[in-house]
Amino acid sequence: MKRVDELSFGFADAENYRRRENKNTLNQLFIRNDALDNLCKPEISFLMGEKGTGKTAYSVYLSNNEYKNTRSSINYVRETEYQKFIALKKDKQLQLSDYSAIWKIIIMLLLSQQIKDVEGTGFLAKVSAKFSALDKAVDDYYNRAFSPEIAYAISFASENKFSAELVHKYFKLAGEDKESIQFSESRFQMNLLYVQRRFQDALSALKLNKNHLIFIDGIDVRPSFVPFHDYLECIKGLANAIWELNNDFFPKIRDSKGRLRAVLLIRPDIFDSIGLQNQNTKLRENSVFLDWRTTYDAHRTSELFKVTEHMLESQQVKTREGTAAWDHYFPWNSSSAKDSYSFNLPTTSFVEFLRWSYYRPRDILTMLNLLKDMQLRSDPRAPVFSEKIFDGPDFQTAYSNYLLGEVKDHLSFYYSPDEYGLFIKFFEFLDGKNKFDYEFYVAAFKLLEEHIASTSADKPAFMATANDFLQFLYDLNVVCYFEKTDRDETLLRWCFREREYSNISPKVKVGLEYQVFYGLAKALNVGKPLRKSSRARANGAK
Repeated sequence: MKRVDELSFGFADAENYRRRENKNTLNQLFIRNDALDNLCKPEISFLMGEKGTGKTAYSVYLSNNEYKNTRSSINYVRETEYQKFIALKKDKQLQLSDYSAIWKIIIMLLLSQQIKDVEGTGFLAKVSAKFSALDKAVDDYYNRAFSPEIAYAISFASENKFSAELVHKYFKLAGEDKESIQFSESRFQMNLLYVQRRFQDALSALKLNKNHLIFIDGIDVRPSFVPFHDYLECIKGLANAIWELNNDFFPKIRDSKGRLRAVLLIRPDIFDSIGLQNQNTKLRENSVFLDWRTTYDAHRTSELFKVTEHMLESQQVKTREGTAAWDHYFPWNSSSAKDSYSFNLPTTSFVEFLRWSYYRPRDILTMLNLLKDMQLRSDPRAPVFSEKIFDGPDFQTAYSNYLLGEVKDHLSFYYSPDEYGLFIKFFEFLDGKNKFDYEFYVAAFKLLEEHIASTSADKPAFMATANDFLQFLYDLNVVCYFEKTDRDETLLRWCFREREYSNISPKVKVGLEYQVFYGLAKALNVGKPLRKSSRARANGAK
């Protein structure tokens, strides 16, 4: 078995695997499972999962490899695109239908270029006059320098008087447009509709052997300068465009073995915000939901363990017969689990990783990378990982700060840095407690309200009431609540564990007992009572 210093756990951000030099690494570490197969099904329009569950990894893997006769590419929504949409809204007074129409043209343009690149140079000689005319118009518009990115594609849709004129010119030369058409800057919607129809005509005429799929990623990040309402309009238009193309246009293309499709990568909370019609049905039937949940008892057969084991196993020249690579590198039992659970398994050390994680691949990967760095500082030629380092304050503090950083990234999507600061301030009023009852929580929230009132800050919407903020903490998986069964069994209710297709936004229960997530305790300075409580300080100031 390889030493610790010889192991590689790859990148936490899967976008790095798009680089040519990293593609082989992803192919080696990636495990193909049902989620990958389901993504290739024609009815799928959304790839859904919490931050860190592997959405980008799946899309990048499919973009790097032909799989099930499907060629894929991934495109990212960046700050530039939002700026252009905001400018268009101000200039053209865009409606939601206009956003959708622009996104349809962008998606079809990206697919058209992918088809051209994948099928080869001789493809255009065999295709219809309509696709050839469209291709010439695009080449003319971009002076034969089109780059397959949304930032380049959006100009073709937004400057639609010029693009419509070029499309009409080449369609007329090909004999596909019989009459001359005049286009005007003032007829923005009509220009969009003309370009959209010509794309549909051109794509409908193709006879493809391979399936072509594009992923749209990057909508989980909202630039701070983009108002949330403007962002939401843009994303609603994108989601509607993908749904309408995938269901109203692409399936109706006849006599083509290869099919076209677009898939949007999206978090559950954002999906819940965009308000698609028949949302529950779309979630169940038209989405791949990345769900890595397991139980302590079943952890060794879980998909999360299989992925981690494969990451270790795939790097070995030769493994010992009947021995899991995980058991070799982490040869200890879970001290926290063995008091409450009985395992007939060779080891339960993976349970400790579950306790510190939200059952997300990125969490496990981050722990492994942190442990490797600390292990090598302690013993550069260590054959296995040390339980002492895992239980040590350096690792736990570093990992806790990572988790808090993930929370901060999540909050930055909706809220300002000042509002994040007030969120952090709340934990000072817990007096170091990481477990508390509802009455204690309400008292801490009142202290927070008093603090906000003493400053020039405005109280954020998520702090409107104590129960609103409790739901907010639960949504973020910062706290769980304890519930008793009729057999007096204690159940821990975490939002990420309660979330289902039929319950995408689980609700917290009030009047119970709560606990701050184990992995966040150090970063939030809870878990150890403070010598002088915040209540005493607050009372002394009165």
